[in-house]
Amino acid sequence: MENVIDFLEKRGFVDNITSDALKKRAEKPLKVYIGFDPTADSLHLGNLVGFVALDWMQRFGHTPVALLGGATGKIGDPSGKSTERPLLSEEKLEHNVSCIRKQFERCLKNPQILNNDDWFRGYGFIDFLRDIGKHFRVGPMLGKESVRSRIQSEEGISYTEFSYQVLQGYDFYYLAEKEDIILQMGGSDQWGNITAGIELSRKLSGKPIFGMTYPLLTRSDGTKFGKSEEGAIWLDPEKTSPYQFYQYLVRTADADVIQLLRMLTFIDLEEILHFEEAIQAGTLTPNAAQKRLAEEVTRYVHGDQGLQIALKVTEAAAPGSVASLDPEVLEEIAKDMPHISLSCAQVVDQKYTDIAAASGLLTSKSEAVRLIKNGGAYLNNEKVDDPAFVIESKHVIGGKYLLLGSGKKKKILVKIEK
Repeated sequence: MENVIDFLEKRGFVDNITSDALKKRAEKPLKVYIGFDPTADSLHLGNLVGFVALDWMQRFGHTPVALLGGATGKIGDPSGKSTERPLLSEEKLEHNVSCIRKQFERCLKNPQILNNDDWFRGYGFIDFLRDIGKHFRVGPMLGKESVRSRIQSEEGISYTEFSYQVLQGYDFYYLAEKEDIILQMGGSDQWGNITAGIELSRKLSGKPIFGMTYPLLTRSDGTKFGKSEEGAIWLDPEKTSPYQFYQYLVRTADADVIQLLRMLTFIDLEEILHFEEAIQAGTLTPNAAQKRLAEEVTRYVHGDQGLQIALKVTEAAAPGSVASLDPEVLEEIAKDMPHISLSCAQVVDQKYTDIAAASGLLTSKSEAVRLIKNGGAYLNNEKVDDPAFVIESKHVIGGKYLLLGSGKKKKILVKIEK
């Protein structure tokens, strides 16, 4: 079997490695971890590179470990941040850890999940300074990019954040000693934290351990991938619906889609190369690579059911769609489309023209009449031809929804309240 480090390098995962000896060591099974601080109750699309990296390690016969920072999350990693993170309560951190744990369990097969609060909680401050703090020199700590950039900023850096690299360095040493984990992976902004752990382990035990970073996901214009105008693209379906998740990926630019296919999917490199060559030659069906990306990543994060919902909603919400509608699809549409709530009495046995005006689809009943006469009025994706058309209970999908349309693009969802 191909060496996993060589394989990951071909897919664009290798940004930096602490020692060339890692490739030789990776010829035998090893344990590897990536840390995730629970600063929110969900990870986001940018974090998915770490999921995929751990998954690839597992597929090559290695043991992946996800470390949740129940302790370090109380501090906040200054890496890549221009200001200090707000401190979270114990209750909030525990909630976030529980939510993120479920996301790992959904994506990875029987992952080993650890929480660094388990070993930091009982470690006294004075004891920690005596045992661990004395091995860190302030000069190298000041030289870390995450620290240097913050010191030079107007915000500065607190002692709390400055100490973060000591805590993460101890994590690596502890996991090497107690769990026999010899490789830490992380985004390129984690290089300083990873090397701090390797140096600490060298001083305390002399055990050879390794670090590897992967590039942060960014678009070709340099902006972070995984952010939209509305905010982060979350892995939690309650925060970003499968449809929203899918649509974000479908809108990926041609300049970015190949990198994402390499780093966020398990598609063979041969197929990805075919997409790349076809894009460069201008022979690829528009959005074919983006649809492949969106389907694979949505399935990985939200399962087959989530992908099917995303595809059904995409079809139903498309301009001029004739897709069949059901309550599940319309529930998803409600998250991404203008909607209004009306009582059953306001809708059933009322004229379409009245509802079109009351819902805000159109400004008046007379405008609704003109729309019908011009052939642009729709109810549940079916054309309305009669200005006297009356909405009956049979038209209410699942007893809850109506989808009104003006032309092929403008739509509004009516939610029926009992």
